[in-house]
Amino acid sequence: MTTTAHDQTTPDPQEAAERLERGIGRRGFVQAALATGALLAAGAATAGPAVAAPKTRLPREVLQPGKGPIDGQVYLPSRPDEVLWGYLPRTGDAPVARVRSGGTITIDTVSHEGILEDQGRDPAAWFGSLGVPREQVLDDAVAIAAEYARHPRSFDADGPHVVTGPVHVEGARPGDVLKIELLTALPRVPYGVVSSRHGKGALAAGFAGAPGDITAAEVMPTTPDGRSTGDPLKYGNVSLFTPLAVRGGAVRASLPRGSRGTVSWPVDPFAGLMAVATVGDAPALNDPLVNSIPPTVGGGNIDVNLLGVGSAFYVPVVAPGALFSVGDPHMSMGSGEVALTALEGSLRLTFRLSVCRKGSSDAPSVAFRYPFGETPESWLPIGMSDPDGARNGQLSDLDIANRRAVVNALDFLQNDLGMDRAVAYAYLSAAVDFEVSQVVDRTVGVHGVIPKSHFR
Repeated sequence: MTTTAHDQTTPDPQEAAERLERGIGRRGFVQAALATGALLAAGAATAGPAVAAPKTRLPREVLQPGKGPIDGQVYLPSRPDEVLWGYLPRTGDAPVARVRSGGTITIDTVSHEGILEDQGRDPAAWFGSLGVPREQVLDDAVAIAAEYARHPRSFDADGPHVVTGPVHVEGARPGDVLKIELLTALPRVPYGVVSSRHGKGALAAGFAGAPGDITAAEVMPTTPDGRSTGDPLKYGNVSLFTPLAVRGGAVRASLPRGSRGTVSWPVDPFAGLMAVATVGDAPALNDPLVNSIPPTVGGGNIDVNLLGVGSAFYVPVVAPGALFSVGDPHMSMGSGEVALTALEGSLRLTFRLSVCRKGSSDAPSVAFRYPFGETPESWLPIGMSDPDGARNGQLSDLDIANRRAVVNALDFLQNDLGMDRAVAYAYLSAAVDFEVSQVVDRTVGVHGVIPKSHFR
């Protein structure tokens, strides 16, 4: 399914956005900006399979299901009776879409922020209280919040993510690698949300009191912790509405800085969760073995912020057809994701999904047993503290994750680039950064960033 590009003969986006914000304030900014066309595409939309374009563009309309630019050959919306809320597909689950190897698919992802139980599970009301009119709240988010019934929801036990899929990739078989390339990423709405919750994040309440760790006074968020009530609306969690606007030719997000105005930063959208099905022994859709929070060898909630437009993510295939799924759309994320969430916001994502056979050199050798990332500039060996997910307990140890990332980097340098292992070890120490992917997903992660320019 494809659409044609929208006409973009409109006023300068930077000037229009800044004038609107000064004139009407932040509360009315989203509504007025959309109404006057101030939030514009930063690059031209394309028809058919996606081609090279600026990394982030803001369509001038809210991307309701099926509306606006659709760059892929196949289009997959997020429907209440097809998505999984808080869980990943299992190896025996029926696909909701099919794509040939090397084909493209556009998926409308839905952010969990604004629909969760601690926000009232009513996105029209929650966003409406922040000045967003109903027509600028996504219809599929409203439908999922109201109609999802594939299993009972438990705010405290279930993952938060709305997971769309699975997608059957023709020809994928166990032992292969699925190469997942993100071609375009369109914010479906000109706003996102950043949330922190007492039980989670780098400064969670559970860390307070241990020798040398944070104190109770240092726990975030700072509002009273009401988790003992059992009512998510009383937990004291904090969610910050974060508008987007085009400034200086770039899409930027902003938050208030007290009397000193705002702090703003460029957005760089990506999917925090990209997975293939790996679990075949979970008897129910909401079995803990397929909880969407911890990343695994099948990918999942990997949260590597370099896996944006132009990147490739490689994961080992376990099930026939691979059974790809996606969720946790991020508009931006700092390494670590310390407050628990990134800048969360619904995205229209277009992927190319390709099957890589062993011995073909189409995928890094490490990827046949462990997730691996790549950008145009760098190779990204990944390490996780506990890559079997919720199975056999859960380890959150950055030292283990870092060691695994180093081992995977050494294997790649030795087996794919021909380096002596001892020399590669020295090179990693002298020239390669190992970055914290995230510290909030039960299984924590580290990824190395090996510059390709060093090997030219």
